Formats: sequence, C-alpha cells, structure tokens
Amino acid sequence: MSKHIIAHDYQVSRKDRRASNHHNSFLIWFTGLSGSGKSTIANLVEKALFESGIKTYSLDGDNIRKGINSDLSFAPEDRTENIRRIAEVSNLMIDAGLVVLAAFVSPYKKDRENIRTIVKDVNFVEVYINTSIEECERRDVKGLYKKARAGEIKNMTGISAPYEAPERPDIEIKTENESIEDSVKRIIDFVTPKLQLNNE
Repeated sequence: MSKHIIAHDYQVSRKDRRASNHHNSFLIWFTGLSGSGKSTIANLVEKALFESGIKTYSLDGDNIRKGINSDLSFAPEDRTENIRRIAEVSNLMIDAGLVVLAAFVSPYKKDRENIRTIVKDVNFVEVYINTSIEECERRDVKGLYKKARAGEIKNMTGISAPYEAPERPDIEIKTENESIEDSVKRIIDFVTPKLQLNNE
C-alpha cells in the first residue's frame, strides 16, 4: 500500500506557518507517574505561553484516551501504540506551527525515544516530573492507586507495571522540593530561546 502513497507538494510550509505565528513550533513532553503533577504543570506552562501570544495546544489523557485512542487498553503493547499515535498527532501540530504540550505517564524509555524520532530531536523537549511513588499515592487525586492496591486496576504504573525514569531529561522537576510557580518558571526559561525563529 505504502508504495502507492505519493507525497503532495503543499504550497504552505511549516516554515511559513512558523513565520506567520512569529515563533518556532515544537513539543514539550511531560512524563512522570500518575499524580506526579504533569497535567497541572503543563496547563500552567501553556497558560503562560498563551498569554504571551504563543499559539499552543495541550494533549493529555482526557482528549486522547476518549477519542483517537479510545480503542486502546493499558497493556504494554497498547501503551506503546498510544504514545506512537500521540507523537504522530504532535508532529502534525508542530507542522501547523503550534507549541504542543503533552502530559502522559509514558513509562517506557523506548517509547519516549520513538517520540523524539518522530518529531525530530530539535523539536522535542522532555520534562521529567519526578515525584516519588509514595507522594503520588498519598495525593491519589483520581483514586487510581487505591483501586490498584485493591486489585481493581491492572497494569498500574508504579504498582503492577514499571516506570523507566528518563536518564537525561531536558528538565527535571522535583515537585516535593520546589513550588509549582518555580517549576513553571524554569520550564518557561528553558523553552523561551527555542521559540525564536531561525533560518531553517
């Protein structure tokens, strides 16, 4: 089938869209355990970027698992496919000129490396929200850990499924040691230079 797919020569390019938006486009990927604070921090980073005139879009379980990936479970192979699809959607949004913020547990190193391959390394910022399993379980915002401990949820990352922490994330946020405000500022400070247009 793929041999019959011929790429179309579009008249409006990624570079054109970036120029129109007056900023670069890329993916900020937030990884960490459930309850670590990924979505909270990602939403505040997006708010800060949006208020400064940056065109953004956030992806998380609420708008992905209920739609494009509603057919997937939490088994290891489906987790991998979940992340692959999100990476491909992110790549389209980068092409559209947006700064994409994605908050997903994404527990496997190989899957996160695949994201980097799909969107290209230059367009990928990995943010590791490093919160201990003990703290995540204490917060248990969605009641998932309690259900996992009771055997009601299978393949719960940190309980019955592994989490492979990033070895060299672009940014590591330790939520038990720094405030949300400081965390957001560190991320904004890191990505601000990447927003500048280049001559690619």
